[in-house]
Amino acid sequence: MKTQVAIIGAGPSGLLLGQLLHKAGIDNVIIERQSPDYVLGRIRAGVLEQGMVDLLREAGVGQRMDREGLVHDGFELAFDGRLERIDLRTLTGGKTVMVYGQTEVTRDLMEARAASGAPCFYEASEVELHELKGENPHVTFLHQGQRMRLDCQQIAGCDGFHGVSRKSIPAGVLSEFERVYPFGWLGVLADTPPVNDELIYANHERGFALCSMRSPTRTRYYVQVGAEEKVEDWSDERFWDELKRRLPEQTAAKLVTGPSIEKSIAPLRSFVVEPMQYGHLFLVGDAAHIVPPTGAKGLNLAASDVSTLYRILLKVHQEGRNDLLEKYSSICLRRIWKAERFSWWMTSMLHRFPDTDAFSQRMQQTELDYYVGSEAGRRTIAENYVGLPYEAVE
Repeated sequence: MKTQVAIIGAGPSGLLLGQLLHKAGIDNVIIERQSPDYVLGRIRAGVLEQGMVDLLREAGVGQRMDREGLVHDGFELAFDGRLERIDLRTLTGGKTVMVYGQTEVTRDLMEARAASGAPCFYEASEVELHELKGENPHVTFLHQGQRMRLDCQQIAGCDGFHGVSRKSIPAGVLSEFERVYPFGWLGVLADTPPVNDELIYANHERGFALCSMRSPTRTRYYVQVGAEEKVEDWSDERFWDELKRRLPEQTAAKLVTGPSIEKSIAPLRSFVVEPMQYGHLFLVGDAAHIVPPTGAKGLNLAASDVSTLYRILLKVHQEGRNDLLEKYSSICLRRIWKAERFSWWMTSMLHRFPDTDAFSQRMQQTELDYYVGSEAGRRTIAENYVGLPYEAVE
């Protein structure tokens, strides 16, 4: 087989890149090691930046999102027993975020891929990338018992932190930057009405909590737990009791509880590799960077990578601008490090660390009080939360 762009991974970033390229008339093939049902079963992010919302519309897959997604003009910070609202729309000149689950984004993109007829090989095994710096880059894999070879011009590694793409780069090429946090998030999905119209991020002496939602009838709540905690040790009753303790009294009193339909613990880490490209291979999303979910940046950073790579490939294949390929990594990393900083700051301000004492707790609360007490501080939080602008490709 031959194609112009080989895409490794059929998560939202791989599918979104494939959809944009297909609409632009650039041939691409997607190779995914898991089944479609497995990919759709991942319970992940739910807050989309303005830039990602616009990109999904540009890709022609925003119709259901615009019908069913929840536009949020702001969010709440809870600390020191009070609630402080960050008015995103006012502070950023009209920008907002969209609450629309990653599962739904992926479903919309899968349906668009199927309708386009563009190739997508699910449950592919033994995926290997070849001649990444050679004359004939290609991908080999096993699909339904048949050994296959895909010749291409570029390879987009959209296969996540544990995927084959980053591992295909020789040792010593990449620099890794990492921080592993000493706690995780215990998340519960429940068919209950949200406790608040907008998200609540809570700093409490017992630890962080987040009140989120997927729809007007489905909620997603989180509490910070120790890195050693096990899901089976947390009954629904224990979870709801702990969540109530970490929320302001007036909010806890409104909380509607119910049986969980999914419960899991996610570890938190910050991770970046530099550079994000090697020869004909371009790393996208979690293959190159991870952020703690506190800043709602993981999926959104993947989307900005997709936007940058798509606009570069558009000029490469339509205008012969091969010089732009070398700019991919530097353009992406400028935005990534700023998002990493915001996610690190939100995590540092809202969580209880092992060395958090009474003084540290007061410092967190005072820092939050300083930011929300200043219009400049609120604007700083708001412009980072809705997402920094995408850098132009020129």
